[in-house]
Amino acid sequence: MLIDELLKQESNDKTFMQGYQMEKAKLASAVSLYKAREEAGLTQMELAEMAGTTQATIARIERGDNVSFEKLSQLAQAMDKKLSVSFT
Repeated sequence: MLIDELLKQESNDKTFMQGYQMEKAKLASAVSLYKAREEAGLTQMELAEMAGTTQATIARIERGDNVSFEKLSQLAQAMDKKLSVSFT
């Protein structure tokens, strides 16, 4: 079954869709952090040192684990970036 077929099939299931949207948002933030770090030419270890955290924390965030707004803000500041959140 293709993902599009699954989403269409499950689109009326509110619980499924809430979980899907949550995971989608976590993955989007993970990819954004990864891209920003790569564009800055930083390793996970270098970013961790700049942000006062551990390399393991950066790795967990980049693979889509839960992360607080405060931690994302801390990482953005370490890279001299702005963190923005939007509700669409």
